[in-house]
Amino acid sequence: MILVITTGWVLALAIVFLVRDKLPADVRWWVWTCLTGLLMGLFALWYVPFLKRRRARLAAGRARLAGTQLSSEYVSRDSGSNTVSSTETPGKSTRS
Repeated sequence: MILVITTGWVLALAIVFLVRDKLPADVRWWVWTCLTGLLMGLFALWYVPFLKRRRARLAAGRARLAGTQLSSEYVSRDSGSNTVSSTETPGKSTRS
């Protein structure tokens, strides 16, 4: 998607450059708009894959860390009690 949009900015920049002498002075800012869109697209083409690789690396590290913790230090927090505290059922009292 980024490549398609960046290509659109390249085409728009080429068209604006071709007709820039015929454009009124008050709409020549389109040259800078197209150039900015192109530069932001090029940045996104670099940054998005970088971000995806980094997120995958971090997720793999978390999974590896979670796997070692579960196998060696897992402690169950279940006390075996089936009672419900008043904080778990708002609005109801535990008194009979």
